Amino acid sequence: MKQIITFLTVTLFITTVYGQTLKNGVWRGVLQRTDGNEIAFNFDVKQVQGKSVFIIHNAAERLEVKDISFAGDSCFINMPFFESQFRLKVINNGELAGLWIRGSSAKNLVVPFKAVYGKTDRYPITAKASHNISGRWATTFSSADGNEQAIAELVQKGQKVTGTFLTTTGDYRFQEGVVNNDFLQMSGFDGGHAYYFSAKIKDAKHLSDGLFVSGPAYKQSWIAEKNDTATLPQNEAAMYVRSGEDKLNFSFTDLEGVKVSINDERFKNKVVVIQIMGSWCPNCMDETAFLSRFYDKNKNRGIEMVALAYEYSEDYQRSQKSLRKFQERFNVQYPILITGVRANDTLRTQKTLPQLTPIMTFPSTVFVGKDGKVKKIDTGFNGPGTGVHYDEYKKEFNRIIDELLN
Repeated sequence: MKQIITFLTVTLFITTVYGQTLKNGVWRGVLQRTDGNEIAFNFDVKQVQGKSVFIIHNAAERLEVKDISFAGDSCFINMPFFESQFRLKVINNGELAGLWIRGSSAKNLVVPFKAVYGKTDRYPITAKASHNISGRWATTFSSADGNEQAIAELVQKGQKVTGTFLTTTGDYRFQEGVVNNDFLQMSGFDGGHAYYFSAKIKDAKHLSDGLFVSGPAYKQSWIAEKNDTATLPQNEAAMYVRSGEDKLNFSFTDLEGVKVSINDERFKNKVVVIQIMGSWCPNCMDETAFLSRFYDKNKNRGIEMVALAYEYSEDYQRSQKSLRKFQERFNVQYPILITGVRANDTLRTQKTLPQLTPIMTFPSTVFVGKDGKVKKIDTGFNGPGTGVHYDEYKKEFNRIIDELLN
């Protein structure tokens, strides 16, 4: 799905710079787009075991980042996911300034960044909310490429708002913001994707003049209508086994440089879950967390898993480095295979999984029965930011596994 940005919690070890340390307490960080739209988040600096730690808050989520280095008054922060880094200058005890840099399939994306000590609001609260917008909203995103249907799930307490947007291919993870009078602002950052949403609250059932921006330049408009029974279009991202096929046949290299095939002995007579993913994909991060936990608890039941990664480039070392972050962060014990095919390659399916119709979205999940035949394919993923929808996803996943095992 479109790349999503979330405000998580980042733990950063900071040393003394020119005799100074960063102040403990609340900070406000801002990614500064050239169009003036600010993608903001708050973080705390605390002392943990004698070291300063950044804790960036994004609704209910927290993310630790430990890969930090210093050179003079410069601070380099490598995020634990994605090809993402902050290059900052410590201006004084109460300010940081520099760049957020993120790798992509083409050139790096670069956004100016600034953080100021003592700013407690993500976005300032200036006026009482005109309406409470909690609930389910049928949403339409529009751009030059056409329209996309989504569902906004929002929770407003006072003037604070949290929520996410669900699409046919996944969700926008944890978003957080405020309502001032008739104006909504929300944002999210996960180290690889940065999003900002705003809209006018026309009345209790309509949001208008919506703006969605991502990264340094991407922009869409959106509108929403409150609808407790709103549903998403079916089959827009569907993927199937091609006529006359029922088994997959692939062999790719894992992160240790070893060839792994679906025909290997470890997969025979097992229920196999095949994760189609990429290290650049935010929903893949949530899915990897879920699958890793599930595998640890259930691998002795006759279950195997394997991830097929489609990365930004065909370079093995670059892909390996990015995927290691996923493997280490979530303690992934099942093989992660590098397909060697770029995620944006229009022939990615034909080159890697020709038995399937085109891969439409990341992540997608293929369920293989004990007989080696494909039994079901799920596209998209509703992660923990979607609340009850994540609970429903987990129940359905368990139901499919139980059915295949029996």
